[in-house]
Amino acid sequence: MSKKIAVIGGGAAGMMAAATAAANGHQVMLFEKNEKLGKKVFITGKGRCNVTNACEIEDLFGNIITNSKFLYSAIYGYDNQAICSFLEEAGCRLKTERGDRVFPVTDHSSDVIRAFEKVLKERGVRIYLQTRVKEITRDALTGRVDGVLLHDGKKISADCVILATGGLSYASTGSDGEGMKMAEKLGHSCMECVPALVPFEIEETWCTSLMGLALKNVEGKLFVDGKEIYSGFGEMLFTHFGISGPLVLSASSYYASAMRKRKNKKKDQTAKAKYYLDLKPALSFEQLDKRILREFEENINKQFKNAVDGLFPSKLIPVMISLSGIDPEKKVNEISREERHAFVHLIKNLPMTITGTRDFKEAIITQGGIAVKEVNPSTMESKLVQGLYFAGEILDVDALTGGFNLQIAWSTGHLAGESC
Repeated sequence: MSKKIAVIGGGAAGMMAAATAAANGHQVMLFEKNEKLGKKVFITGKGRCNVTNACEIEDLFGNIITNSKFLYSAIYGYDNQAICSFLEEAGCRLKTERGDRVFPVTDHSSDVIRAFEKVLKERGVRIYLQTRVKEITRDALTGRVDGVLLHDGKKISADCVILATGGLSYASTGSDGEGMKMAEKLGHSCMECVPALVPFEIEETWCTSLMGLALKNVEGKLFVDGKEIYSGFGEMLFTHFGISGPLVLSASSYYASAMRKRKNKKKDQTAKAKYYLDLKPALSFEQLDKRILREFEENINKQFKNAVDGLFPSKLIPVMISLSGIDPEKKVNEISREERHAFVHLIKNLPMTITGTRDFKEAIITQGGIAVKEVNPSTMESKLVQGLYFAGEILDVDALTGGFNLQIAWSTGHLAGESC
């Protein structure tokens, strides 16, 4: 039997939900308050759109930070191969790059959106652009969803409603929390939302002097209250407020998760968060010590400040000399073994004190959202309101960079559309 289905939100999850529901013969209405579909999809991956990750499914789950078990049905039911097939069949050819990241061959995110628009049109989805939904309505007798009320006062009836309005990151794309308020009005709980995949703010002022310096092939370790909660290898960037780059963004999701858990346990004291950078991860402590000893022997009569040029980028040299505690005028043949070892330790563990993260304006995703305990993981339907479904970033699920968050959107959107 054909149903009338309203999808609120024309982002990744909403477009997938609408396309899937329409494929099953339903009358689908897609409501998007922006002037076009996929506004956030358009800017993902710096405009290239990292549509998914081609890794094994087990690895995919390993990159999900929050509530990965909740996503088993969604992802196993519609995995990374499925979205690749969907896009290829819709005319968007794909390629796989380093780290198994999948992009359109053209490097244009607009091709992903165009593929969805083509499918939505072919399947007869009615798209309402620049149309804001004010609230989701319910039948007074049964309590079941019976439609949506638009901001202009028009009531549109529907048998099911799929809420896919996103989180709070990149509010300019329409992710402003309206959908969460609609869900809360219907009795749902919203877990605290915090910025994730977001740069760190650092206490140490020397970071500012390194603004613009990018480092490749370094290792970063994140500690909260003395406990290591994340380590990763890759690229990072010094900024006017602290540090950013892929390595840092991944660490920030673990930091956000730790802060949320801390708050839930009602811990009052300020968390001590430190980030340690290993500038030479390819070398062990002993190997690096030998290399520095060799540098010193080759520059035996030079002052310390002039003997470390080969170890660091020029911008970093004065900072490392200052942090070493070694007199910069001291000749290298006068540096003690203890001083040298302390210098090696500094290179392997350059310490930074995290004071917090940047806000939602700079966050790639939102951590937090609709409590998953109130949503059926096998269908994405609300356990509290019959006929209400959720998909995408509005849910309290998130992952690391690399196409994993978009995969969550495709998978949950597909399951919600299928379940309707």
